[in-house]
Amino acid sequence: MTFDRRKFLTATLAGSAAIVAGGCHTFAAAKQERKSASAKGSDPAAGAKLNISFQEGTPPGTTLSEKFDFMEEHGVTGFEPHGRPLLERGQEIKDALKGRNIKVSAICAGFEGFILSSDPEIRKKCRDTMAELIVAAGEVESVGVIIVPAFNGQTPAMPHTRETRDFLCEQFDEMGTFARQHGTTVIFEPLNRNEAFYLRQVADAASICRDINNPGVKCMGDFWHMTWEENCDMAAFLSAGEHLRHVHVASRKRRSMPGEDGEADNYVAGFRGLKMMGYDKYVSFECGAQGDRSIVVPAALELLRKQWEEA
Repeated sequence: MTFDRRKFLTATLAGSAAIVAGGCHTFAAAKQERKSASAKGSDPAAGAKLNISFQEGTPPGTTLSEKFDFMEEHGVTGFEPHGRPLLERGQEIKDALKGRNIKVSAICAGFEGFILSSDPEIRKKCRDTMAELIVAAGEVESVGVIIVPAFNGQTPAMPHTRETRDFLCEQFDEMGTFARQHGTTVIFEPLNRNEAFYLRQVADAASICRDINNPGVKCMGDFWHMTWEENCDMAAFLSAGEHLRHVHVASRKRRSMPGEDGEADNYVAGFRGLKMMGYDKYVSFECGAQGDRSIVVPAALELLRKQWEEA
């Protein structure tokens, strides 16, 4: 058989162009499929909804009451407290939420130690403090407690081996069962490599959830970390499937309010993935702000809602 290099290159380039045309940022075919599915009444996107959540530092205001007033005024229906304040000010938070159209979304960490330490005492501290947070999360009907298996720089740490992964699965199977007993979950958060090398991509977290096969163990995606680690936001979310329980959002250069980094702050691909899978959980702000929060926060909300519609 004679190898024709010119024909080979022509075919390869044509194939590459087709892949690019149908890749992450071109969705004509996907939209057409969704329209067809919607007409048949089988489109998961029909159940998708953009439920926005804020952490305590996101809205303007000096008290929880003032912050919640702002959130209700702007249609924000979720509140993501940090774990430590939840344990220390749980009743204050519950009282401030009474009678409001705001629910607790996820609990943002707050545990001590780390589960992949080679020191049994450090691991025990992680399990014990996570147990406290899980109980508290159940009491406020939170979707789950966010946890990172190990941050960079935490020592002594277990090596990145198959045995370590198996150990992680065993630990989280137990933790997930405990979470289900309290009506909540534990949620793996992948971070970018500068913060945590062990778990960096949404698909990695989802594969661990799949292997554990426990409804009390879920995962999440964070647009900020995904900026550095994912090739395609849409594919990353779709890879998580039923295991995706929570999403974080921030601007994509400085981790500020969405929109404060200009054209870089594009979430349409990710939102399209969320819509395709019928995602109806929370998208929660985890970010700082460059400008006046009374101005940049409403602008960020407008941007996300506009891009959700575009998706």
